[in-house]
Amino acid sequence: MSDLRVIIADDQALLRGSLRILMDAAPGMLCAGEAATGREAVDLALRERPDIALLDIRMPGMDGIEAARQITAAIPETRVLILTTFDLDEYVYRALRAGASGFLLKDTPPADLLAAIRVVAAGDALLAPSVTRRLIAQFARLPEPRQRPARTLDGVTDREREVLILVARGLTNSELADHLHVSPATAKTHVSRLLMKLHARDRTQLVIVAYETGLVRAA
Repeated sequence: MSDLRVIIADDQALLRGSLRILMDAAPGMLCAGEAATGREAVDLALRERPDIALLDIRMPGMDGIEAARQITAAIPETRVLILTTFDLDEYVYRALRAGASGFLLKDTPPADLLAAIRVVAAGDALLAPSVTRRLIAQFARLPEPRQRPARTLDGVTDREREVLILVARGLTNSELADHLHVSPATAKTHVSRLLMKLHARDRTQLVIVAYETGLVRAA
């Protein structure tokens, strides 16, 4: 199995260097390049086609949100993790809607950061227990005057709606299987069909759809 290839985008050279050292020292992982701006991150991603793009939100010129949007549109197989200073950063929800699979605080312990990269690379998302789900819930209930892409659940069966609600609550496939009294393989199939029908990249995107269609409402 080849190493996970990660690119790092942050305007702080010291942080980039620290992250590079951390990843290059981790088994099965390597840093495929660094960028100081969003534009550089997009160019680097297009050139290296990494497994993971670790992006800061606030960078000069193009920010991490637009970089995430461009990277996920051009390279669907690349997963984006957002780096942020505050767990209630007003931009995080927009970043998730732009295609990011989750986010990490900059003070995340090194072992947790490496674990998060592996989780997202495996196709999962940082949902529960996590701040990500809380953020999605918080920002989903805020009025957004700018136009928002229409979200519908056309073609989704009642059973799949039930699965979508549980995914939005943060249940894993094994927890879905227990709750629905089905095999883990069947639970995984339900999630896979939802991803296909809703044109979602991963479970984080499914959670966003659940909130934006009103299927799940913030408490």
